Formats: sequence, C-alpha cells, structure tokens
Amino acid sequence: MKNINKEVGLNIRKIREDKGLSQEKLAALADLHRTYIGQIERGEKNIGLKNLEKIAKALGVNIKDLL
Repeated sequence: MKNINKEVGLNIRKIREDKGLSQEKLAALADLHRTYIGQIERGEKNIGLKNLEKIAKALGVNIKDLL
C-alpha cells in the first residue's frame, strides 16, 4: 500500500525545487509555517484540503498535480 502522505510530500518538494523555491519562500507564499512545509514534504503530516489548496496556488499548479 502506498503512503499517500509521502507521495504528496515528494510531489510538492519536486515542484517546489523545480521552481527554485525554498521551503521558507513556499511557506510565505502559502501563508503556512516553514516547519509545516518540511513536515509535509517528509510525509510526516496529514495535510488538509485547505492547506493543499494553499500550496497548489502558491506553486501555481492544480491540486491534482500534487496528488
């Protein structure tokens, strides 16, 4: 069984890095805490839909691109 938290986290990290953004910059753009972004990228947090939407908007992608 796949770990959806890790999968989403890796997708967020890849897109963030491809766009040349630091975790701190992404956090600022998404109005979230930097440590929360790190926890999401490592698959440690179960991200809610509202925060997933904030991250998608900050990255300029559709939510489906993060799944």
